[in-house]
Amino acid sequence: MMPGGQQRIAGTNVLGGPLLPCSVAPLTGFFRDGCCNTGPEDHGLHVVCVEVTADFLAFSQSRGNDLMTPIPEYGFPGLTPGDRWCLCAARWEEARRAGMAPHVLLEATHLAALQVVSLENLKAHALDLQ
Repeated sequence: MMPGGQQRIAGTNVLGGPLLPCSVAPLTGFFRDGCCNTGPEDHGLHVVCVEVTADFLAFSQSRGNDLMTPIPEYGFPGLTPGDRWCLCAARWEEARRAGMAPHVLLEATHLAALQVVSLENLKAHALDLQ
């Protein structure tokens, strides 16, 4: 159990291996632990580890989710192209359908993503974890 009663479902990536970190700079994840872990409180399913692009950030902003503007009171620095981030699975799927999906780090994408997106589509947008 996490502080505040949050419960984390950790562990497995979409390839069946251990879930690797997505980013600590900026610090990402629903639990702000650097990983795309999830739990019952994570209604947005922030489980797809992506490397954002300028095109994706503009697309997300056009859909009402401004990921570029810092929100200091929430510890959110704002994202810039090249940052890695745990994205909502539904937002990634929406971007994919619009031809704007950012690349995915499969080893850092939680298995729960497969509730919303297909492994085939994730693999088609895969980026090597380096």
